[in-house]
Amino acid sequence: MNVLLIINGPAYGSDETYNAIRLAVALSKRDGVQIRMFLMGDAVTCAVAGQKTADGYYTLDRMLKGFVRNGGDIGCCGTCLDARGLTDDRLIDGAPRSTMENLATLTIEADKVLVF
Repeated sequence: MNVLLIINGPAYGSDETYNAIRLAVALSKRDGVQIRMFLMGDAVTCAVAGQKTADGYYTLDRMLKGFVRNGGDIGCCGTCLDARGLTDDRLIDGAPRSTMENLATLTIEADKVLVF
């Protein structure tokens, strides 16, 4: 099964974003599931490397690294990155700049599309 998650919410301050990434990590551990994630809008900030949070809080960049290690695929909207002044060198490995054309292809190829 081919699953695409499209995430729009900010890195922190929204449980939807956190829960979407938790679901993506859980799906990435399943046999027979190809999981892809496309970060749009404020969600591109989830892929910023070296996030610092208060002790005891999750860091989304670490969660995304685990997702990639489990075979998950991430794309970050290039237009959204530019709008936030984020350059490719600020992103974690495995979360490259992508395009709307790529998202269109991923959407057509997916058996299920989940939008958060």
